[in-house]
Amino acid sequence: MGRLTGGDPSLLRRINSAVVLHALRAATASGVATEGGPDDAGGCAGSASLTDLTRVTGLSRPTVEGVIDGLADSGLVVEVPAEEGGVRRQGRPARRFRFRAEAGHLLGIEIGAHRVAALLSDLDGHALGSIVREVSEKASADERLERVRTAVADLLRRAGVARFSLRAVGVGSPGIVEADGTVHLCTALPGWTGLPLGERLRRSFRCPVLVENDANTAAVAEHWKGAAAGSDDVVFVLAGLSPGAGSLIGGRLHRGFGGAAGEIGALHLLGREAAPEEVLSTTGEPLNPLDEAQVARVFALARDGDVRARAAVDRFVRRLVHDTAALVLALDPEVVVVGGWAAGLDGVLAPLRDELSRYCLRAPEVTLSLLGEAAVTTGALRLALDHVEQELFAVDSTVTTRRASR
Repeated sequence: MGRLTGGDPSLLRRINSAVVLHALRAATASGVATEGGPDDAGGCAGSASLTDLTRVTGLSRPTVEGVIDGLADSGLVVEVPAEEGGVRRQGRPARRFRFRAEAGHLLGIEIGAHRVAALLSDLDGHALGSIVREVSEKASADERLERVRTAVADLLRRAGVARFSLRAVGVGSPGIVEADGTVHLCTALPGWTGLPLGERLRRSFRCPVLVENDANTAAVAEHWKGAAAGSDDVVFVLAGLSPGAGSLIGGRLHRGFGGAAGEIGALHLLGREAAPEEVLSTTGEPLNPLDEAQVARVFALARDGDVRARAAVDRFVRRLVHDTAALVLALDPEVVVVGGWAAGLDGVLAPLRDELSRYCLRAPEVTLSLLGEAAVTTGALRLALDHVEQELFAVDSTVTTRRASR
């Protein structure tokens, strides 16, 4: 927030506003009145009085009153009427207020090779609806973005939410994503390399748009609501044709200098290992086409006992172990979460756990994603929520703090 000095009243007002709003939101989220009781006119559940806020924030009552008036004018705070029929204390009931989570909305978007998906929430991050739409893996960038726009329009219409109420949009996309939302490199989607994705989406949403690598957003999601909740050192492996990974170090998303951290699927480019289409081949010729349907067929043949298919699956698992071990040895995470389509295929998790125990100096916990296909949209929503919290509360930097496309 910058350096606070006695001659900076605007910054002081901003801090006071953030502190009061943060306290009021916490009281609203708890759903418990801190003065009186639920049957007392002085204690409406999910709200706070001026006395409560003065005590919690340490600010003077006139300061709190002034801040509340300003927040009410902005639509973020509303006065709660005294509940009728409750037990009344003598005298005028205390004025009580609550944070208006419905004052704005957030979107989390996943853009993938075969589908686009979106998740809508209020300002507390409570989900209000979701949507998934299929898209061709051969679709151009313009076609894919149009699919995103129509899916979001359908979601907003079904939820009865106006587009202008969106406060921030988070986006999870394959590829190396630069800080301004430009896709530096992506081999998974046609026309995606060099695409100013944040800028393009900003034209549609008229609010801050934060673009992140899909494995990174999934890591954030598992840390927020999934298998890595409560763990601050996390590796999320997005296991697929070319695996990627996202990492949190000390509770902070680690992107690397240029956003390329976790691109473990590129290890074969060192020239010492076979390409994915060779690893998964059952014929001695590169697998063609190299897509999820073909790979699923190889795994199905392996389950049925096909010798060549089982050998291909063994090579795939060894590659996944090798790629994951490189990150585990470098970062020493508490937990490794495995997600992506490969997480649902038999025979992946147990060998990964066993081999990491052999190769790594300290074996991490290895577990499957709890969020499954919702991981990327959930993490993208967390990006948007972090951005809004930073703007509204400005108490500290968040897990995912990043420049937004405006």
